[in-house]
Amino acid sequence: MNPKTLFWIPALLRLAFMFVIAGVCWWIAGPIAGLVVALLLVLGQIFLQLSYLSQLGAWLDDSESAKLPDGWGAWTDVFARLYRLRRDDERSQKELSEWLARFRQAMHLLPDGVAIMDDVLFLEWCNPAAERHLGLTLERDRGMRVTNLVRHPDFIDYIILGRYEQPLTLSLRDRKLICQIIPFENRRQILVTHDATESARIEEMRRDFIANASHELRTPLTVIVGFLEIASSTPDLDPASRAAHLKLMTEQGHRMQRLIEDMLTLSRLESVDYPMRAETVAIAPLVEDVLQEARALSGGQHEVSASVDGPDIEGSAEELRSAFANLASNAVRYTSPGGKVTLSWTNGAEGPQFIVSDTGIGIDQRHIARLTERFYRVDKSRSRETQGTGLGLAIVKHVLLRHHATLTIKSEAGKGSNFIVTFPKATTPAATLTSSVR
Repeated sequence: MNPKTLFWIPALLRLAFMFVIAGVCWWIAGPIAGLVVALLLVLGQIFLQLSYLSQLGAWLDDSESAKLPDGWGAWTDVFARLYRLRRDDERSQKELSEWLARFRQAMHLLPDGVAIMDDVLFLEWCNPAAERHLGLTLERDRGMRVTNLVRHPDFIDYIILGRYEQPLTLSLRDRKLICQIIPFENRRQILVTHDATESARIEEMRRDFIANASHELRTPLTVIVGFLEIASSTPDLDPASRAAHLKLMTEQGHRMQRLIEDMLTLSRLESVDYPMRAETVAIAPLVEDVLQEARALSGGQHEVSASVDGPDIEGSAEELRSAFANLASNAVRYTSPGGKVTLSWTNGAEGPQFIVSDTGIGIDQRHIARLTERFYRVDKSRSRETQGTGLGLAIVKHVLLRHHATLTIKSEAGKGSNFIVTFPKATTPAATLTSSVR
């Protein structure tokens, strides 16, 4: 049935009922009594309607504290509808509040910076990432012009030109930022910032790695190709010169082989598809192997000794042997003949430790932080003399990362070095080794 019909039928029935009462009074007590009763009934209806209107007005002014009555007649349906509207509004407000809370949480967790500005670039809101990237503070800087907060010539030019279809690369606060302004609505703009510092650093490392690897491979290849050209153009080369050339080519070939093997090892250690196969590593025979390799490399020119007084650990024996051997070989290479190299395995306060000490040339403090970078060399000329690949300490770093170990370097130029590898106590199994010294 039509809602209008549903409204008018009860109203007309109530009006007819009032006329019936007034008519009965007219018939019983006369016309004056009937008119008085009719007037009183009409006044009662007017008062009731005004009372409900008053309560409705009070509720509209303060819907939180005021209460709607149950109503009578047509007001029952009106108040019921208002209750439903209020309940639906409260539900919508709750859903909106939850959505806004989720939105704000998502904006706070975004790694990219987001700042909302009006059409004249006054800051309205920004997330924590934008605060870090641009040096803003929302509570302090809200309502201020962004160009007054970010005082960088390239950013100002980007705003003035208004070519927002292309992002802007900006160096700001020791970060490399990629910024872009996105207009939305009629009077709003969004400034999005992406921190590309780490990506730029990785890209720079990649370029340096390719350049250094190419350079390291080019040198032995040049030697080998040069001697091969001499041999092909001079078939009657004397045996002594030919033997010398073959010796040098063999050395350079071995150098390339070591370099490629180290590069493959480093690539394998960095690969997520190459998980570490943990096992109980017997430290005593491992250190013994490293000691023999160091003595072979020394050729009797150094005093190389080792001691083991600590527990076995859980890890990869192959990877640990590679890391320990790299540390030991570096100590031998950078220690002058007659010097001492000591390898020791101890049970330190923070966990098992492998310590390589030497009386070599030492390292200046400004170089220590970069020693584990690929192809980083303190003294390039001496590195070539010692036949190092420049990847040994990078391999050590990645092996230790896979074993949750740390490398501490203590050194002073001209006074030798100490390389201390510390493993967490959690890597130690129940059994321990008997101490030995050689």
